Amino acid sequence: MKCPFCAHIEDKVIDSRLSKDGDVIRRRRECLKCECRFTSYERIEEVLPLVIKKDGRREPFDRQKILQGLKKACEKRPVGVEPQESLVSNIEKKLQESGEKEVPSTRIGEEVMTRLKAVDEVAYVRFASVYREFKDKKEFMEEILGLFNKKGNKRVLPD
Repeated sequence: MKCPFCAHIEDKVIDSRLSKDGDVIRRRRECLKCECRFTSYERIEEVLPLVIKKDGRREPFDRQKILQGLKKACEKRPVGVEPQESLVSNIEKKLQESGEKEVPSTRIGEEVMTRLKAVDEVAYVRFASVYREFKDKKEFMEEILGLFNKKGNKRVLPD
């Protein structure tokens, strides 16, 4: 593995640990040239469906794209990295188990929003505002008021 500090390709593994759910191995490594230490993660490469984008393009599923969106939505919120990783892992697992070769990006986005709403409603609204591309403040308010209405607090949308 290439050292992120000096780009030397030889290293030694100092420590290996299995994740809680057993699907990832975390390895601490030390570069044999500069002796800097770094961490790598090893996971089984699993076959995931292609994602059909809104414009019709197809691209491989990329968990990092979802994680980046979640990190932005959860910024300055009491949502740790662990719940975000878990959310993405659960979606990834669901996609693998579906056996489908192609999945619309809209289905993935809706799945993220459904799960995020249960974790943090403010992060959910942030994610939804980007994902659903709200055109104006009325659409934004409708989404927020929808959260209130589902909790039994009836509100009327202002004009």
